[in-house]
Parts: sequence; C-alpha cells; structure tokens
Amino acid sequence: MTQPLPSVKEEMQPSRQNLREILIQRRKDAPLALRQEWDRQICQQLRQLPQIMDTAIIGVYSPIRCEPNLRDFYQELQASGKRLALPVVLAKDSALAFFEWAPGDVMEKDAFGVLIPARREREVQASTLLIPCVGYNAARYRLGYGGGFYDRTLAKLPHAHSIGVAYRLAQCEFAAANFDLPMSQLITELSD
Repeated sequence: MTQPLPSVKEEMQPSRQNLREILIQRRKDAPLALRQEWDRQICQQLRQLPQIMDTAIIGVYSPIRCEPNLRDFYQELQASGKRLALPVVLAKDSALAFFEWAPGDVMEKDAFGVLIPARREREVQASTLLIPCVGYNAARYRLGYGGGFYDRTLAKLPHAHSIGVAYRLAQCEFAAANFDLPMSQLITELSD
C-alpha cells in the first residue's frame, strides 16, 4: 500500500530551523527607523498591562539579532521602583536563572553573545517575564532560538506571567512541540 502524497501546504512548511532563519531575516530587513517606531508602540502596549505595572520584579531581556529593543522602557520601570532581572544561562539543559540588574550596570557577553550582568550576586524570582520571540503562532506558542531555555524556565515557574514580545511580522504557523509552553499573552506593535 502506498503512502498518500503530502499536501502542498505540508510540502512547503519549512523546518523550525529554516523558519527561524526566515523570521530573523525579516526582522533584519525591516529598516531601523521602522523597528524603533515599533519598539515605541510595543512599550506603549506594555505600559497598559497590570501584570507589568502591579508587579515588583520583572524579568526582562537583552535584545539580540534585531529583537524589539525595550531598553528605554526598562529605565522607566526602574525609575518607577520596579526591580529588573536579566536571564543567564547557567547550564546547557537547565532553566534560566534571573539576576537582579539595573540599566547602567556593567554588562558582559555570554557564550551566545547575549549581554548579561557582569556582577551576578543576587538571583531573584520574577513573577512577570518579558520573553523575546523569534516567531509566534495564533495559540501563543513561541518559537525561540532552539535551546529550550525559556520552555524549561516556564515549566519551573508555572505561576509566572509570561509576555511574549515580538514584531507582528514574526507571526507564523508552526506546530508546538511536546515541551513547548504557551505564553500567557503576546505583545506586538499592533496588539489589540
């Protein structure tokens, strides 16, 4: 008995790695001035969220590869009395650890090229996490860089409010893997 041929849609579905490459290139192709405007719009969306404004410790991220840059917003949060924390990879197959950080603190690059606090003295548990997305789908699943660090982190912190952050051009179709966990919500420059 022969196997049915895959549909055109299935045949054209890129692998997760190819999809990552396509989406990262889309971000890079967007002009800097346009991305900066999108960053302002994303920050405006985030300012409206009680999960941001009513929490004491917020896990943030250092942008890489043309991810939404929220650094000005981080300064606002810190000035308003919020404590911020940046993720650090401690081991290959583990959850991320979050270390307290403030804008202006000395930073260094980790093995992945991500800026992390140079002084990692105070590990904290954030109740709200801003999580960058390479891509995302309609069910709020996030496509990251493939290391699984945020999925392990969310599994370890099931009560944390996870806010995926991406540009709208990152919306795509992909099937969630067994270990994937959906974001509590997603914010883009065009969030409803």
